[in-house]
Amino acid sequence: MEYRFIVSGGGTSGHINPAITIADTLKRRLAERGDTCEIVFTGRQEGLEGELVPKAGYKLIPITAKPFPMKPDKRAFEANKAIMQGRRECRKIIKEFNPDAVIGTGGYVCAPLLIEAHIHKIPVLIHEANAFPGRANRLLSRRAALVMTGFPGLEKTFRTARKVVCTGNPVRKAVLDAGYEQSRKNLGLSDDELLVFAMGGSLGAKTINDFIRQAAGDPELSDVKFVLSTGKQQTDHDADKTDIPANLDMREYIENPSDYLCGADIAITRAGAVTCAEVACIGACSIMIPYPFAAQDHQTFNARSFFDVGGNMMFSDQEVKDGKLLPALKELLKDKQKRMSMRENAKKLAVRDCDDRIFEEIMGVVSKDG
Repeated sequence: MEYRFIVSGGGTSGHINPAITIADTLKRRLAERGDTCEIVFTGRQEGLEGELVPKAGYKLIPITAKPFPMKPDKRAFEANKAIMQGRRECRKIIKEFNPDAVIGTGGYVCAPLLIEAHIHKIPVLIHEANAFPGRANRLLSRRAALVMTGFPGLEKTFRTARKVVCTGNPVRKAVLDAGYEQSRKNLGLSDDELLVFAMGGSLGAKTINDFIRQAAGDPELSDVKFVLSTGKQQTDHDADKTDIPANLDMREYIENPSDYLCGADIAITRAGAVTCAEVACIGACSIMIPYPFAAQDHQTFNARSFFDVGGNMMFSDQEVKDGKLLPALKELLKDKQKRMSMRENAKKLAVRDCDDRIFEEIMGVVSKDG
């Protein structure tokens, strides 16, 4: 039996990577059943999806889309004009591809596809990764046959959707397979070595990078090993390699972040939905510094989900700049029992069978049996 899906998610890796993982899951699980699966993506060629989707092996059909401003102004006219053009393009794609369902994972680029699918009576499926849903998913959910959420308790937010279910956020197999002892062995760490790993996402975070350089240079932490993934946008900022403490390893990109998240005594991160899912599955001891300019401050909501169960420590960008993180880091490095407790509490939020849940929910909508 053949199944056909159109997937859309764009703007940030937090929308695109879950979309790709869902597509991978559908192809793999349907192949295991002996079924075939055709999947194409829609998005902006100039957006991040224009890079990541083809790299993952999927066809991206470019469409027109622009974000609506938070407050009405002249940009709203251009955004409305773009969405109408995007709808015409998606109408043509839907008629030619004839999908069983369309799947949106967030970002304004999803709107043309999901609106046209609803008009043509194609099931609309949405995955919302964050604890505070994005504007596009909130608006489009009224058209949805199914909304899958990364965090629990969002039924009221999506009350107009036909069905809402918490599936968790999809994570890479390497994360699911990671173990503390094996990760430390992979990193060449001895039992008594302390490691602090920090990353601000694929683009980097200046606040985190500045803090790590300061912390590594503190005489009280000279016996602690620091590894920092600076991110692409911060490479120039960190180009001055002079005066880098000997205990700090700085890299633009980390090839095996799951080993570092799992093997580190403390991980310092932003609070994007995918990062949070990985922290939970691994049971990492984390200090989260939510990105202050995330839409509707959704990263703070993500981080607070962990904080409320004792699964992390969280600081705002301003608190880090005000010097409040350094003494907290020193105390946490001295308190192994607290670190272990945070690890166990973080695991309470893990959804390790996310792929299974997503697959079963999608097939419950589009199943052709009988």
